[in-house]
Amino acid sequence: MPFELGLAVAWQRFKEPSHTWCVFESRSWRAGKSLSDLSGTDVYVHDGTPTGVFRELCNALVLADHQPTVAQMAVIYRGLRRRLPSVIKSAGAKSAFEARVFADLIVVAKGLAAQPVP
Repeated sequence: MPFELGLAVAWQRFKEPSHTWCVFESRSWRAGKSLSDLSGTDVYVHDGTPTGVFRELCNALVLADHQPTVAQMAVIYRGLRRRLPSVIKSAGAKSAFEARVFADLIVVAKGLAAQPVP
Protein backbone atom coordinates (compact mmCIF):
# COMPACT_ATOMS: atom_id res chain seq x y z
CA MET A 1 0.00 0.00 0.00
CA PRO A 2 2.48 2.64 -1.14
CA PHE A 3 -0.15 5.38 -1.22
CA GLU A 4 -1.18 4.89 2.42
CA LEU A 5 2.45 4.69 3.51
CA GLY A 6 3.12 7.95 1.69
CA LEU A 7 0.28 9.59 3.59
CA ALA A 8 1.70 8.38 6.92
CA VAL A 9 5.18 9.65 6.09
CA ALA A 10 3.85 13.00 4.88
CA TRP A 11 1.72 13.38 8.03
CA GLN A 12 4.81 12.93 10.18
CA ARG A 13 7.01 15.18 8.09
CA PHE A 14 4.62 18.08 7.56
CA LYS A 15 1.91 17.95 10.22
CA GLU A 16 2.74 15.86 13.29
CA PRO A 17 6.46 15.18 13.94
CA SER A 18 5.64 12.85 16.85
CA HIS A 19 3.59 10.55 14.55
CA THR A 20 5.24 7.14 14.22
CA TRP A 21 4.92 4.88 11.21
CA CYS A 22 6.23 1.39 10.49
CA VAL A 23 6.57 -0.79 7.40
CA PHE A 24 5.59 -4.45 7.62
CA GLU A 25 6.21 -6.88 4.75
CA SER A 26 5.97 -10.63 4.31
CA ARG A 27 9.19 -10.89 2.25
CA SER A 28 12.38 -8.97 2.90
CA TRP A 29 13.10 -7.94 -0.70
CA ARG A 30 9.64 -6.75 -1.71
CA ALA A 31 9.52 -3.39 0.06
CA GLY A 32 12.81 -2.23 -1.43
CA LYS A 33 11.71 -3.31 -4.88
CA SER A 34 8.39 -1.45 -4.84
CA LEU A 35 9.34 1.47 -2.57
CA SER A 36 12.90 2.45 -3.38
CA ASP A 37 12.55 5.69 -1.41
CA LEU A 38 12.51 3.66 1.83
CA SER A 39 16.26 3.10 1.92
CA GLY A 40 17.40 3.66 5.49
CA THR A 41 14.02 2.61 6.93
CA ASP A 42 13.71 -0.59 8.90
CA VAL A 43 11.20 -2.96 7.33
CA TYR A 44 9.64 -5.47 9.70
CA VAL A 45 9.60 -8.77 7.78
CA HIS A 46 6.91 -11.06 9.17
CA ASP A 47 7.20 -14.06 6.82
CA GLY A 48 3.48 -13.95 6.04
CA THR A 49 2.43 -15.72 9.24
CA PRO A 50 0.39 -14.52 12.23
CA THR A 51 3.23 -15.40 14.60
CA GLY A 52 5.65 -13.47 12.40
CA VAL A 53 3.35 -10.43 12.42
CA PHE A 54 3.11 -10.61 16.22
CA ARG A 55 6.90 -10.94 16.52
CA GLU A 56 7.48 -7.90 14.34
CA LEU A 57 4.79 -5.88 16.13
CA CYS A 58 6.72 -6.58 19.35
CA ASN A 59 9.85 -5.26 17.65
CA ALA A 60 8.04 -2.16 16.35
CA LEU A 61 6.44 -1.44 19.73
CA VAL A 62 9.63 -1.83 21.76
CA LEU A 63 9.50 1.83 22.84
CA ALA A 64 5.73 1.98 23.38
CA ASP A 65 4.20 2.33 26.83
CA HIS A 66 2.12 -0.83 26.34
CA GLN A 67 4.02 -3.79 24.95
CA PRO A 68 1.80 -6.82 24.38
CA THR A 69 3.50 -10.19 24.13
CA VAL A 70 3.29 -12.60 21.21
CA ALA A 71 1.17 -14.88 23.43
CA GLN A 72 -1.27 -12.07 24.23
CA MET A 73 -1.65 -11.14 20.56
CA ALA A 74 -2.11 -14.81 19.62
CA VAL A 75 -4.97 -15.18 22.13
CA ILE A 76 -6.71 -12.12 20.68
CA TYR A 77 -6.14 -13.33 17.12
CA ARG A 78 -7.60 -16.77 17.84
CA GLY A 79 -10.57 -15.22 19.62
CA LEU A 80 -11.25 -12.88 16.72
CA ARG A 81 -11.03 -15.74 14.21
CA ARG A 82 -13.45 -17.78 16.31
CA ARG A 83 -15.94 -14.90 16.69
CA LEU A 84 -15.70 -13.55 13.13
CA PRO A 85 -18.50 -15.67 11.57
CA SER A 86 -20.99 -14.66 14.28
CA VAL A 87 -19.96 -10.99 14.05
CA ILE A 88 -20.49 -11.04 10.28
CA LYS A 89 -23.86 -12.74 10.70
CA SER A 90 -25.11 -10.42 13.45
CA ALA A 91 -24.10 -7.37 11.39
CA GLY A 92 -25.95 -8.74 8.36
CA ALA A 93 -22.72 -8.28 6.44
CA LYS A 94 -21.43 -10.07 3.38
CA SER A 95 -17.78 -10.06 4.45
CA ALA A 96 -15.36 -9.03 7.17
CA PHE A 97 -14.46 -5.93 5.17
CA GLU A 98 -17.45 -3.82 6.13
CA ALA A 99 -17.40 -0.88 8.55
CA ARG A 100 -19.84 -2.38 11.06
CA VAL A 101 -17.95 -5.68 11.21
CA PHE A 102 -14.68 -3.86 11.78
CA ALA A 103 -16.20 -1.76 14.57
CA ASP A 104 -17.65 -4.87 16.23
CA LEU A 105 -14.32 -6.69 15.98
CA ILE A 106 -12.65 -3.80 17.79
CA VAL A 107 -15.08 -4.28 20.67
CA VAL A 108 -14.39 -8.02 20.72
CA ALA A 109 -10.61 -7.46 20.58
CA LYS A 110 -10.72 -5.01 23.48
CA GLY A 111 -12.67 -7.53 25.53
CA LEU A 112 -10.18 -10.28 24.71
CA ALA A 113 -7.24 -7.99 25.53
CA ALA A 114 -8.70 -7.30 28.98
CA GLN A 115 -8.69 -11.00 29.88
CA PRO A 116 -5.62 -12.63 31.45
CA VAL A 117 -3.55 -14.85 29.15
CA PRO A 118 -3.84 -18.51 30.18
